[in-house]
Amino acid sequence: MSIAFAWRQLMPLIGFCVIAPLAQADIVPLSELQCEAMRTAGVISDTAPVGCERLRQVTFRHVDFAGRTRIGDIVVLDAVAPHVQAIFDALYARRFPLAKAQPMELYRGDDQAAMADNNTSAFNARPITGGTRWSLHAYGVAIDLNPWQNPYLSFDDTGTARVQPAAAAQAGINRLDSRPNKPTRAGMAEDVVDLFAEQGFLGWGGYWDSPIDYQHFEPGSRSLVEQMARATPEQASRLFDTYIAGYTACMARAKTGSHAARRASCVAQSTR
Repeated sequence: MSIAFAWRQLMPLIGFCVIAPLAQADIVPLSELQCEAMRTAGVISDTAPVGCERLRQVTFRHVDFAGRTRIGDIVVLDAVAPHVQAIFDALYARRFPLAKAQPMELYRGDDQAAMADNNTSAFNARPITGGTRWSLHAYGVAIDLNPWQNPYLSFDDTGTARVQPAAAAQAGINRLDSRPNKPTRAGMAEDVVDLFAEQGFLGWGGYWDSPIDYQHFEPGSRSLVEQMARATPEQASRLFDTYIAGYTACMARAKTGSHAARRASCVAQSTR
């Protein structure tokens, strides 16, 4: 467990905000102590598609919704860690707020609890919501961003919608930000879709029809992710870099239509 992570846990107890002495986000392998904590909390198991040796902790500065600088930590696959580092450095530079970012062992792997706490998170060896196959969170390649501002919506056969977390029901369903007599809203995923895509997280849950998962970012290609999990870290990094290069080249070639339309077309081509 990093010193920055330990200090961040003490902040509420000692009553002041510690500003991390980080020039940029820091990437470190997981310690055996942290791996054991994850196993005890049910965040990782022997059957998970990737083990602790393939995971990295990214520690970064971010601002909260009061504009204060905080320290966050998320755990991701080794091959995507430099790109996740770039994402969170850019979010901090933009002053894009995150409520908090704490590893999932602090929630005992309970996704509902993490969403209710408005926690930004990544690795969690769990199945997809409502299914049995591994979520891409179990590979360390999916990031959930500000769940209160970016809720998860599911629908039953009658058309009834369920909003998770419940706190988002009256604040995060309307996705328009320029509204008459309404203040602008910070922390919404739409503002950073391009940033995530440029770093290889082409898949955004806001593109989906059912469910709609505004908080969720991932590479968008399960076959690529499974290939990366089987590869060596070096091979996986090359695969991911090639994937990003293909999307970047597509966007450079795209000349017609709105930016959003060009992005959607290049995501579709890249994730086939």
